[in-house]
Amino acid sequence: MSDHPMSNVVEAVLLAAGRPVTVEQIQELFEERERPPAEDVLAALEGLAQRYEGTGIELREVASGWRVQVRPQYSDIVSRLWQERPSRYSRALLETLALIAYRQPITRGEIEDIRGVTIASTIMRTLHERNWIRVVGHREVPGRPELLSTTRDFLDYFGLKSLDDLPTLAELQDLEDINEQLDLPGPPTVVEPVALPPPAAQDEETAAELDEMLDDESAADDEDEDRPQPDAPTLVASPPGDSER
Repeated sequence: MSDHPMSNVVEAVLLAAGRPVTVEQIQELFEERERPPAEDVLAALEGLAQRYEGTGIELREVASGWRVQVRPQYSDIVSRLWQERPSRYSRALLETLALIAYRQPITRGEIEDIRGVTIASTIMRTLHERNWIRVVGHREVPGRPELLSTTRDFLDYFGLKSLDDLPTLAELQDLEDINEQLDLPGPPTVVEPVALPPPAAQDEETAAELDEMLDDESAADDEDEDRPQPDAPTLVASPPGDSER
């Protein structure tokens, strides 16, 4: 076993990686003869989480692994390190993303039927460019429209471990709250699309609640251009790059 304390090694790995890292990936960094068991790595992670309590950073488990990040309450101040101010996504984009997240898999036509307006091409392009949504199949109806679902990058960016961590519709009193409920710090990571387990079947009451919430919203700023939001700050070993990965 290495002479270095496990918690120090794990902390160094997370800071240097600048992206989520799994327990298995941490184990593979060791020589085979000194590779620690998963239980030891998890214990080190738990120790780090406790050590960070009351500080400006936190250890969070997301879909792609574990990462160290700035606590949400300090992200506004830390973001001033970068001259470019993050832009907020339009209501139309958030409505579209919410429908895909809560009703997946869903077609573009079904989203338009619920919202009552055509989805601007810039919205779909932004969601695809951010790798927040992906095509998982086709609806077996005339025209075979694409079925859309969220990706692991979507979960990572918004600080979610799984779809079960999405805020309930009762918590989203207004769609503008999505920015506050989901806008957790942590840049999207570039990974190959992976198959996500199908979300739990949504009951009729939840579906009706979402439909009612969206029916009450106006269709304003559908034509607004949605620019990709700059990466929120995360704690890494080197300064973040200027370009989006």
